Amino acid sequence: MSHATPPTPTDPASSNEALPASLSRTLRQFRVLEQEDKMQALLGWSKKLEPLPERFAALDRTAFTVPECQTRVDIFPERQENGTIHFYADVNARQSPTVAAVLAITFAAVNDQAPAVTLALPSDFVRLLMQDIGLGARESGLSAMIARLKRFAETVSSSE
Repeated sequence: MSHATPPTPTDPASSNEALPASLSRTLRQFRVLEQEDKMQALLGWSKKLEPLPERFAALDRTAFTVPECQTRVDIFPERQENGTIHFYADVNARQSPTVAAVLAITFAAVNDQAPAVTLALPSDFVRLLMQDIGLGARESGLSAMIARLKRFAETVSSSE
């Protein structure tokens, strides 16, 4: 009887087990695309980022800015009455389509879900999404955005 080697935490297969279904699907789609097609797909996703509601426009953005990101990004979390979370972001999608795309892909999976869905995002999610695109310099800032989402989800989860 042979024993299979358990997957390591950095294996895409093991990380995908913890991903929401929509994120697993998106990662699979990105893996089969050539670099040019990946860039076009990212551009398409960047256009899907939900506009920032007017109620956030007048807020002091200091607490919402992601300083680790090279691009100015403000992430606004909102706890819904039913205990789910909805995230909004203010980023110039025309100047930073990759940032907007990563947020749109992530928000599509975690918005209007329980905090546990956001908390289940694996730490290497951004690396998995960005592999083979050649945008490693962006990974730190993008990972910081996901960490911010998880911190808010943890706050909501612990207050329940």
